[in-house]
Amino acid sequence: MERPDGRNPDQMRPVTFQPDIAPHASGSVLVSFGNTQVICAVMIETGVPRWMLQQNVPGGWLTAEYNMLPYSTLQRKPRDISRGKLDGRSSEIQRLIGRSLRAVVDLKALGQRTMWVDCDVLRADGGTRTASITGASVAAEMAFQRLIAKGELKVSPMKELAVAVSAGVYQDTCILDLNYPEDRDASVDFNYVMTESHQMIEMQGSGEEATFTESQMLEMLTLSKKGVSDLAGWQREALAAFDPSKSI
Repeated sequence: MERPDGRNPDQMRPVTFQPDIAPHASGSVLVSFGNTQVICAVMIETGVPRWMLQQNVPGGWLTAEYNMLPYSTLQRKPRDISRGKLDGRSSEIQRLIGRSLRAVVDLKALGQRTMWVDCDVLRADGGTRTASITGASVAAEMAFQRLIAKGELKVSPMKELAVAVSAGVYQDTCILDLNYPEDRDASVDFNYVMTESHQMIEMQGSGEEATFTESQMLEMLTLSKKGVSDLAGWQREALAAFDPSKSI
């Protein structure tokens, strides 16, 4: 089996995080998984949703929005607003992003603030949800570091980074980090969301008009853990190079 881009079965695509892509955001990155590019931006506002006040829920809140820009795919994708409702896939993915980040952010430590996470797909070549979660986690920590630099927080509410990666069965071989041709033709497709220490947050997977064995499931899990380790290392490198005093 030869992958379309020549990678080994356990090899990630080149991954980069370009910081401060959205200068008015508290934290932002342009994350690239190969040709997939997503702008992940975080804005933090004072105040919480009314339901939290009514129910006396302590701490802050985190919510996410996900959108594929019209020119992110080969054929123009109409904006959701032109249809008058959010696309079902976009709704599912933005809920996944929100759940994933709320699993690693201490909302009580955030205080009476609302964190808005926006993920806009600039270019789609497979793995947009995994790139969004991985990039949004970096953008969120950058936003926290800026609040610390301003003296508004003492420590980061980020307990661990959230990391996401795909794995699947392509031409009877288990592979890591599927690009679009692989995702299109895969017989099995999984998405894994974990912490950087491999604690599970969420796992989504199914056969595409096909079945899979227990050994294949375990092999995909092993591949995903390697991918998470690789991604977490690159996330930490990006954060280590980040200057939170910039653009304050």
